[in-house]
Parts: sequence; C-alpha cells; structure tokens
Amino acid sequence: MKEFEIIKKYFSSLTKKNPGALNLNDDIFFDRTKKLAISVDTYVEGNHFLNFKNPELVLKKILRSSISDLVCKGVKPQYYFISGSGNKKTFSKKNLNKIHLALKSEQKKFNIKLCGGDTTNSSKLSFTIISIGYSSNIIKRNNAKINDDIYVTGELGDSYIGLNVLKKKINLTNSEKKYFIEKYYLPTIQLKLVNMIKKHANTSMDISDGLFADIEKMINKQKLSYEININEIPVSKKLNRLISNEKILLQNVISRGDDYQILFTANYKKSRIIKRASKKLNIKVTKIGKIVSEHKGPIIIDKKHNKIRLNYSGFEHQF
Repeated sequence: MKEFEIIKKYFSSLTKKNPGALNLNDDIFFDRTKKLAISVDTYVEGNHFLNFKNPELVLKKILRSSISDLVCKGVKPQYYFISGSGNKKTFSKKNLNKIHLALKSEQKKFNIKLCGGDTTNSSKLSFTIISIGYSSNIIKRNNAKINDDIYVTGELGDSYIGLNVLKKKINLTNSEKKYFIEKYYLPTIQLKLVNMIKKHANTSMDISDGLFADIEKMINKQKLSYEININEIPVSKKLNRLISNEKILLQNVISRGDDYQILFTANYKKSRIIKRASKKLNIKVTKIGKIVSEHKGPIIIDKKHNKIRLNYSGFEHQF
C-alpha cells in the first residue's frame, strides 16, 4: 500500500476530535490556541541516507530536512528532540563526537536548542527528530486558489546529482563532485523567508519527494491542477552546465526529491511584492507556473511550448 492510503484507511479517523492534527494531511501538528507547531520525521539508513561513513554530514542533513517542515509553514524552529537506534559500531566514541560537533554547529546556525531524546540498541541505524516552533498561524498544505502563481525557492536537482555521485553512477570532475555531494548532505534551508511565506503564501510545503509529486500533494484535496513551464524551474550553474553538455536531461533531475526548498503558491497580484522580497533578502524565488482548474491540467510545457510528459514525477513510500 502507498503511504497516504495507509494514513487514510487506518489513522485519519483517530484524529477527528483533534483539529491540530490537520486530518493528517499536512507535515506538522498545529495547535492555534497554544500557538504550537510540531513536526516528526524518521530517517533510516539505506533509505533516507546511503550509509554512515560521514556521520556529521548525515546528522546535519536529517536535522535540516526536519526543521524544513516548519520553515515552509511560516514557523521558525526553536527546539528539537532526537532519538537514535544503532549499535556499538555506528555509535562509537569517534562517531558520537562527530555527531556532537555537527549538532552543535547546526544549533548555532539555525538558533535551535536540543531538548531531549532517546537511544536504542539496534542492528538497523535510524534517527527520529521532533522539531518544535511557535506561531499564531501557519500556511497549510491544501489552500491553493485558481490562478495562483506557483513558486519555488533556491535551485532544484543538485541533491540528486550528489546522490548519484555517491552511488558512483555519474563521472564528474573532483570540484563538481565536491559541490554536488555538499548539496546532497547540506540542503539550504530558507529560514529568512519564514515571514514572507506567512504573509503572502496561500499554501506551502517543502520539496522532499520531488517537485511534481509534491505539487500533487499540495492540491490533493482540491479540484485543482497546475501548469508548469519546465524551463523556468531554477537549476544551479553547475547543473545547467551538465545539461548543456548533454550529460544530464533537465526533466530527469528536477523531480527527484531531497531538495528541501519551499514550494508555495500566492495570488498573482502579489508577484511584485514577492519579487521585491526575494531581491531584498538575496534569496532566489522563482515563478514556475500557475494553478489551473482540475479539467485543464496537469500541463508541463518545454522551451518550445510543447506539452510533455515526465517519466518520473517523484518518490512514493510503498509498504
């Protein structure tokens, strides 16, 4: 079964008297009365990260991806809990020291504090992180409107190339390898955009499973669809060079996930405001398409204005 089928069939009914659970259709819990926002994520070796050869990078990656769930809702993360399951090898003194230094560095970078957690002896390595923030309101997942502009922050696709470098599936120069591996392990979390998202977005989420898969999630409870200009999707100069040299196809990398950029929609009348905010904060925010009615889409357009179909729209958890 797919992840959302399991949630709908077995767990959604358990939240009927708990509005803060948001019908289990969002990435966080939010209690408006207490102004409390909470996200919970579990990361398993071999699924969410390849291995534990670089424990400091793995911990930075999973902590950033966790707080990303709050940031895209317009909430500044303040506290976190972390639990780990591993063995003597994975939790050696050397690795634990690297974990300590990594978390210390991330706490300083994002101004967050560790509150607690748990450790368990296990042959399978995994981590669970609970991130907490406070806000008077959040930007929910399913609140897009017809003719909303669709935006993404930053650049997409670098993380997927980094993953393929680590898997030794792509041959690049040493400087290119270093760049893309860093993008895989250290996603840029757009903390400075929290207030802009809260003020101007109609709906918002982070890009974890892939651009198009996450657009589908963003509108899954609404009779809406989307039109995307694939050549408006922002990519880095280094990735664009690979595309130009025909080493990579654009449509094969833009929806592979692990980007942790913010995907949001806003009223088309706010485009100038968002453009000014992007410039002021020096953060790339790119308009890539618009929300359309259900019967018109989805539409994906290439640089020649032809409609295309993608072979891969994003990652889905299967059980």
